[in-house]
Amino acid sequence: MSEPTSSPWSITAPSRRGDPLTQDRHCDVCVIGGGIAGLTSAYLLAEAGLSVVLLEANEVVAGGETEFTTAHLAWVLDDRFSRLKSIRGADVAKAAADSHRAAIDFIESVAAKESIACDFERVDGYLVPGPNAGTSAIDKEEGALRALGIPYERLPRCPIPALAAGDCLRFADQGQFHPLKYLTGLTEAVRRKGGTLHTGTRVVRITGGSPCRVETDGGPAVTASSVVIATGTPFDAGVTLHTKLAAYTTYAVGLDVPNGAVPHALYWDTEDPYHYVRVMPGPGKDLLIAGGEDHKTGQADDQGERWDRLVAWARNKVPEAGELKHRWSGQVFETPDGLGLIGPAPWGDNLFVITGDSGMGLTHGTLGARLVTNLIRGDADPLAGVYSPTRWMPGALLTYLGENLNLAAQFGDWLTGGDVSAVEDIPPGHGAIVRSGLSKLAVYRSPDGTVTKLSAACPHMGGVVRWNPGEKSWDCPCHGSRFTCTGDVLHGPAVQPLRLADS
Repeated sequence: MSEPTSSPWSITAPSRRGDPLTQDRHCDVCVIGGGIAGLTSAYLLAEAGLSVVLLEANEVVAGGETEFTTAHLAWVLDDRFSRLKSIRGADVAKAAADSHRAAIDFIESVAAKESIACDFERVDGYLVPGPNAGTSAIDKEEGALRALGIPYERLPRCPIPALAAGDCLRFADQGQFHPLKYLTGLTEAVRRKGGTLHTGTRVVRITGGSPCRVETDGGPAVTASSVVIATGTPFDAGVTLHTKLAAYTTYAVGLDVPNGAVPHALYWDTEDPYHYVRVMPGPGKDLLIAGGEDHKTGQADDQGERWDRLVAWARNKVPEAGELKHRWSGQVFETPDGLGLIGPAPWGDNLFVITGDSGMGLTHGTLGARLVTNLIRGDADPLAGVYSPTRWMPGALLTYLGENLNLAAQFGDWLTGGDVSAVEDIPPGHGAIVRSGLSKLAVYRSPDGTVTKLSAACPHMGGVVRWNPGEKSWDCPCHGSRFTCTGDVLHGPAVQPLRLADS
């Protein structure tokens, strides 16, 4: 598929745009990142009477990964309660369920309080066995839920019968909404409470201390008593934190279905990789959103086939599904135990981090904002230990080691040949890695034949980027940095573009 990708959430709203930072500023708290974690942090901190300056690299807030979610508001963990219980115990598993449930309640309450029309809706969630999985995963999860006292109901079928090969588990009080409508309203609320938002302002260096200092690529800096780093993955975090984060790419498609053909709910199956489904209501037709086909970022080159498989899967499960309206991909950052890394940053005083969404970015971002706000205000929070970025996870040691062995293996790309032997072999509209002596070049040929030669070294930590033919981007398989076809930063942790090659 060669047509551009798009998500169904994209909206144009002047309030999403701010002025770039043009002069030095001082504030109580500087928030870096304008997604749900950053905007919720700015909202809560401003509501607490603190002066807040938010910096966003994109030209608009909520234009990063938040725009490429499928907008499930779930308190049911992607990685399952049975796994978390086995890794970190019953108390942590129960706290995780409660904190994600509270995040959904918070979003609902803010939408009502600030009169944000964001299509918020309470729905059930269903964990269903995939056709090749049997019910063993359902049985195991049910045992953990019963032991933890987490409410659920076992049913002989789910509202989409073709999804399940057997009994399913129903979870009440999940949610769904339109994420950009919500964040547009939240942006306006931040401004009403005195917060300042600067878009088109990329941060390149953060120094902790009293005060902290935040430097931007345009020159001006912000000094602040505290800094919240809510950028998906921190760029200035050193090596240790990155060993706890693994970047994955996930895919989604949106297809027309008749209004009411698919009951509004959240659906997840137990396949590996698993699928997830929800419905976006529409005035004429609903939109069936199906996601899945995950892989490590930068470690696949069959994006088109993955979207095609999702479309075929969705039409098989929901025969009423019609025209393909949207296809897109997003990025998630997994942690060894499946919970976010939220709290004081381990590399600088008065720095706080919200990262490690583990496929639950909307609730993780929301509960993370509430947690760091409490910590900045000096309030005790029982979740501090649950989500501590410095926590040790011996129960997830095999996952931790496996991800880091995979990471180390990616640097072996410097010893291999290129994707093609010569620039002339690259067709228009595509990119490829070309070896040039001891170096590697990331070469893109535009549809009109113009060639852009870049260093293939990711400026973050030196991994070799790879061409993503689905999104027409260069993706780093080490830590998930992504760049446009001509080298500009799309997603950190990199903050500098790919360097133009000498020839």
